[in-house]
Amino acid sequence: MSVGLLAVVDDILTAALKASAKTAGVVIDDAAVTPQYVQGLSPARELHVVWRIALGSLFNKFIIIIPLALLLSAFAPWVLPYLLIIGGTYLCFEGAEKVTEWFGAHHTADDTDKRDEKKLIFGAIRTDLILSTEIMLIALAGLDPDFGIWMTLAALVVIGLGMTVLVYGTVALLVKIDDVGLALSENAAQRVRRIGTSIVQAMPTVFRVIGIIGTVAMLWVGGHLVIANLADTFWHAPYDVLHAVTNAIESAGPIVVWVTDTALSAVFGLILGLVIVAIVLAASRLLKRKRPAGMA
Repeated sequence: MSVGLLAVVDDILTAALKASAKTAGVVIDDAAVTPQYVQGLSPARELHVVWRIALGSLFNKFIIIIPLALLLSAFAPWVLPYLLIIGGTYLCFEGAEKVTEWFGAHHTADDTDKRDEKKLIFGAIRTDLILSTEIMLIALAGLDPDFGIWMTLAALVVIGLGMTVLVYGTVALLVKIDDVGLALSENAAQRVRRIGTSIVQAMPTVFRVIGIIGTVAMLWVGGHLVIANLADTFWHAPYDVLHAVTNAIESAGPIVVWVTDTALSAVFGLILGLVIVAIVLAASRLLKRKRPAGMA
């Protein structure tokens, strides 16, 4: 009995590990996107916010994504591409909004909203829902279809838990590195103090770079989601263009092909996101103009 159970557990862990390998790109993106949500908070609140986001991520995976993915893959697999198109479009919108903020645009009425914990946590969990959906769907596609419903469920649970610990453990370390540097800067040893001071001085630049990487990641993942799933539904043209370009440079090697694919997906995501940002801004201005007249 115990031997049979150990064999089942081994099969689940082996399948989960193989399926997880295919999600590595999105997991890296998730880890790059999340730290920007804790910027501007007091150091005492950073780990609390990361913990709340991690709990929200577990809720997303175990309560929403995994049950829904299993149900839809069994009874309505045609719905999944449309859901991913919607999710990808939202990521493109968020990424484009951040790009416009780099150039001085403001999308909130009050800058203090950016430091409101509840809004930050909700925004992070909302973004995590989309990224986690792609992670879990890629993992589901990487599992043997003959694995069985309960084995598949167990493997997805292992993947979901492992990815959450990996992503938010990394994020927690990133946001507390400056505290480590501050502690080292107060050490009695001069060499240790120098290391600590260097860490503290470097962290603002590190977080700016992480913020840029996170924004590019949202545009890349969002653009790739939209392009790939449009091709699976009703519009093949963007995928055909992407495929033609990557085929043309295939001889340059897999790294060049990957960089080109990523860059084109990000550009597509930025263009789509800017269109959505323009529509949202136009709609909000129209509503503001109509509101006083309606209240009168």
